[in-house]
Amino acid sequence: ETDEQKLHKIANELLLTERAYVSRLDLLDQVFYCKLLEEANRGSFPAEMVNKIFSNISSINAFHSKFLLPELEKRMQEWETTPRIGDILQKLAPFLKMYGEYVKGFDHAMELVKNMTERIPQFKSVVEDIQKQRICGNLTLQHHMLEPVQRIPRYEMLLKDYLRKLPPDSPDWNDAKKSLEIISTAASHSNSAIRKMENLKKLLEIYEMLGEEEDIVNPSNELIKEGQILKLAARNTSAQERYLFLFNNMLLYCVPRFSLVGSKFTVRTRVGIDGMKIVETHNEEYPHTFQVSGKERTLELQASSEQDKEEWIKALQETIDAFHQRHETFRNAIAKDNDIHLEVSTAELGKRAPRWIRDNEVTMCMKCKEPFNALTRRRHHCRACGHVVCWKCSDYKAQLEYDGGKLSKVCKDCYQIISGFTDSEEKKRKGILEIESAEVSGNSVVCSFLQYMEKSKPWQKAWCVIPKQDPLVLYMYGAPQDVRAQATIPLLGYVVDDMPRSADLPHSFKLTQSKSVHSFAADSEELKQKWLKIILLAVTGETPDGPSKQPDALDEHPESKRQSEC
Repeated sequence: ETDEQKLHKIANELLLTERAYVSRLDLLDQVFYCKLLEEANRGSFPAEMVNKIFSNISSINAFHSKFLLPELEKRMQEWETTPRIGDILQKLAPFLKMYGEYVKGFDHAMELVKNMTERIPQFKSVVEDIQKQRICGNLTLQHHMLEPVQRIPRYEMLLKDYLRKLPPDSPDWNDAKKSLEIISTAASHSNSAIRKMENLKKLLEIYEMLGEEEDIVNPSNELIKEGQILKLAARNTSAQERYLFLFNNMLLYCVPRFSLVGSKFTVRTRVGIDGMKIVETHNEEYPHTFQVSGKERTLELQASSEQDKEEWIKALQETIDAFHQRHETFRNAIAKDNDIHLEVSTAELGKRAPRWIRDNEVTMCMKCKEPFNALTRRRHHCRACGHVVCWKCSDYKAQLEYDGGKLSKVCKDCYQIISGFTDSEEKKRKGILEIESAEVSGNSVVCSFLQYMEKSKPWQKAWCVIPKQDPLVLYMYGAPQDVRAQATIPLLGYVVDDMPRSADLPHSFKLTQSKSVHSFAADSEELKQKWLKIILLAVTGETPDGPSKQPDALDEHPESKRQSEC
């Protein structure tokens, strides 16, 4: 083939793949998106969720079907007189920036599809009906949603190949080079999303291998290496077959277990990377050995060969070094910030507004040092010192003078300073769930039986209380005399939806915050309104004033009046 023929072949491949891509965009936009919106408009699930899943897919579809594909079709018809594509892509490449919005929300969209498929039968039914159609090619919605993410790297690859075959003095050289620069920037974002998707997919596979018992499916976890290994027993130096999964923050030491389908393992030990040391050992009887020493356990392991041993030692040591580097960056950020941050002295805590440390300045909780992630360990700010902490380390509230004495979320250290509790006194205090129902019910703003449902679990009856001493928290008990709460909901920041869930539950309402959804149903509209009156204050951080003598008696069971009235 001549270079001219190769260039024509690349341009033609671009056209053919663009036609196929536009048909997939049309499937996402005009079939999946439209059908799910139709079902949402019937009230089966929120239309907002569908919009979040498909992002700006309609704009992407319009761009490719109405602009890029027709331009390529026309150019290929004129190839004899105008053998170039760089000018088209250079002119249209800036529009590819719209992919940034789609790629940015891709992880969240995947999570929404998974959750809605598991929890909403109508959503699952529509998706499965479409997936059965011939146009889907036996592929899932998630697979088709990945195509826009994969398309940009495909443009980059074709353009690089095109430039390699293009003579430097070609009239198309400058346009093609400029196009590649713009498309390469967009491709880097797409490649990052693809890597995240592949990493999560691999984590799910390992999760299933481990019997769905280890909590490893977390965007902050990254698989570094896995493989078979032998473990030397301490007493008789016999070698036992084991399997290792090395992540960026831990090593899972596993034992193979019998399975008819695929590999299955049981985790014997989870060894943290923090404090881990690797030592090369020498054993005349058993070659290729090395030792992994961690806070939780020390393991003497035997690789299958010297090369395998070196690869494991290299992977482990690099993971340890990267872990320490992240922590060093974290410590430096704290040290650098302390010069500014210490202007709010211990004596001024709660009396003076702090400087909030920016979210992007830290990657882990500034108290417990656990890494943040978007799903299970999100960032929160202590309103007293401004540190970025996780939900566990910010599960305290204190009155802050600078904010008019409002109860605000603070970290444990600030809580102890502001409230005057010492560590020993704190340990003596009851846990938040240990407070007896009778204790809070007798001094509450509002309490009654309500039907309760979390996520897709069945409805259940619960004794619900908002106590005067903690008026921004809803306590749920199994019965009015229980000595321990089953759960608590800090109401601050929740969104209240008072629309009934169904005709069967006309007096229901819903509380949502991020991915937390709590549904309640009262036995009467009057009872529902009494609850909403209190909750609507609490979610904005306002402290509701209970009646001076007795709070509202909200139970409608006269036979248990003494127990259930508040």
